[in-house]
Amino acid sequence: MDDPWVALERGADPVERAGALRRAHEAFTAGGRPPESVRPVVRPVVAASWRRSARARVCPDGAACVELDEDALAAYREGHPLAAVMPVIRELTGAYARDGEHLVAVCDAFGRLLWVEGHTGTLRRAGRMNFVAGARWAESVAGTNAPGTAIAVDRPVQVFAAEHFRRPVQGWTCAAAPVHDPRTGRLLGAVDITGGDRLAHPHSLAFVQAVARAAESQLALLTPVPPAGDRLRLSALGRDEAVLVAGGRRTRLSRRHSEILVVLAHQPRGMGGEELLAALYEDESVTPVTLRAELSRLRAVLTPGLLRSRPYRLAAPVDADFEAVERKVASGAVASALRGYAGPLLPGSCAPAVTRLRRRLADGLRAALVARGDPVLLADWAHSPWGEDDLEVWRALAAAVPAGGLAPVRARLDALEAELSGVSGATRSQRPRP
Repeated sequence: MDDPWVALERGADPVERAGALRRAHEAFTAGGRPPESVRPVVRPVVAASWRRSARARVCPDGAACVELDEDALAAYREGHPLAAVMPVIRELTGAYARDGEHLVAVCDAFGRLLWVEGHTGTLRRAGRMNFVAGARWAESVAGTNAPGTAIAVDRPVQVFAAEHFRRPVQGWTCAAAPVHDPRTGRLLGAVDITGGDRLAHPHSLAFVQAVARAAESQLALLTPVPPAGDRLRLSALGRDEAVLVAGGRRTRLSRRHSEILVVLAHQPRGMGGEELLAALYEDESVTPVTLRAELSRLRAVLTPGLLRSRPYRLAAPVDADFEAVERKVASGAVASALRGYAGPLLPGSCAPAVTRLRRRLADGLRAALVARGDPVLLADWAHSPWGEDDLEVWRALAAAVPAGGLAPVRARLDALEAELSGVSGATRSQRPRP
């Protein structure tokens, strides 16, 4: 296949491919052959998504859950960053959806549909499977689908026919592309085109990518560029390489430089060389010479004069996303904190200070969510990549969710508790080390 993210290669017969996919799907969901065994029928991106869907205990015959009623949806949409670019999205997609009898959907970073618009007849048919505004189509609850999978892998993706994990959705084809904050790179949501087999074409994926890029460009125009003397902005949640915005310039940092900036942003008064060395390196044999060399390389990347020494510190105040989330948690603004939490702080970092900050932030936000007991907020965490195995949150969600949505939550919770029992029953030598 020319492009692994496109559903059908040139010359492929859609009817023949759809039949082969149905047979592969049945074999997989029945507990038989793994999807990798029937390549090229099942693409790697779809095979990986099927495995994630099965692990999340998604029922192949289930339906998406509508979580936000009309009033809650209106309030949530009004405050969402993508509301500002909906006029552009509608302008670019309106005729395409209307003439092709397609739908245009926009979801948030948790896979919750915020807007679903398009052809009237197609809207009615989509409503029968709860493809409606206010429903959650995250991969962990709705299985493989374009908006949910695009959010999960942070890539534009097309999903055709029985590539969908849930059988009621297998008569549809969709293409979706993620939308990011142009300043920080934070994932905001995704734009999706949904319809029939005619969308199983490379052009539909290219089109939805173009719409997503246009939305990001509009967001950049709507967000003023800060003057050179303004505060620095550091984005380090949910990414291994932080992004620093200084003087209107956006810089993607290396992993080690990301750790240094996070530590110094957290200690605005500065740190001595030995203190900074201990904060960054697990290995006590690392010498101060190594740290000084790294700081010298960092100075070459940053604006001149930004990194100072004796003690090591940043010359300007920093607005860091992880600090903002912590402040919101402390003030009780739990929903706002969760919206700003794009994932664990530098998740791949083993630097001692970063590890402590990452754990403290996640634990604080989790505790606030559990104490609040809001089923929608708990579901946002539970169905995120970092919350899918969080037993404490799943237990709280099972206690808070309405009876109509309890069954899938209970199934996932039972599976997690069974896994925990298996680990608890292992011998000490078999137990995973923390």
